[in-house]
Amino acid sequence: MRANFRMQRLFVSQPLKSGEAVEATSDQYNYLANVLRMTDGAEILVFNGRDGEWRTTLSFPTRKKILLTATEQTRAQPQTPDLHYLFAPLKTGRMDYLVQKAVEMGAGVLQPVMTQHVQGKITSLDKLRANVTEAAEQCGILAIPQVLEPIKLRDLLDSWDASRRIIYCDEGDEGQNPLPILSRIEEKQIALLVGPEGGFSDEERQLLRDHAAVTPIPLGPRILRADTAAVAALAVIQATLGDWN
Repeated sequence: MRANFRMQRLFVSQPLKSGEAVEATSDQYNYLANVLRMTDGAEILVFNGRDGEWRTTLSFPTRKKILLTATEQTRAQPQTPDLHYLFAPLKTGRMDYLVQKAVEMGAGVLQPVMTQHVQGKITSLDKLRANVTEAAEQCGILAIPQVLEPIKLRDLLDSWDASRRIIYCDEGDEGQNPLPILSRIEEKQIALLVGPEGGFSDEERQLLRDHAAVTPIPLGPRILRADTAAVAALAVIQATLGDWN
């Protein structure tokens, strides 16, 4: 069943079950009562990443408390997408955009990767996870992607499970079309690696090219910004190897 974008959606951490109520957090209270000005009996959709999506009815047992009572499951919980997105952190504004687009494009795991020329940094995983949750709320996504601790590129490659193919965007590749390369990949488990704004160093590119589980791809004749490259690569991968196919 497709998402209903006419109703407000909200993420909650509590279990969801027919007839049971969950209490809104203070931030959610402010949003529902003061920003949206919802009143007793209003309905919204809620999800927790585990129990599917539920239609709930609001009630105000006190002036500073909202209960959300589940009345009907509107969508069952899907499996979390299997695509892993590995990325060098960007500066804050662009990294927020990059994370949101990765969620929209069906990434199931987000892995920050520290490279030699990385310009951004992860100051708070909680903030990154909140950004992921907000993107899921806005886009009708029920399976919340997992956000992992940052890891150095060499350590990532040294511990990598060879059954999952890493596809990385190589601006130095001599070709222009990624589709012939992607069509030859046989693995069902895929990860996409997008480097920093300054690109991978020569040493890192050699590490990647020497790794048995890594496949470089080009992304056309133009040099793309890291956040643009991420969206373009996710699109071609989903269309050829992922859940668009």
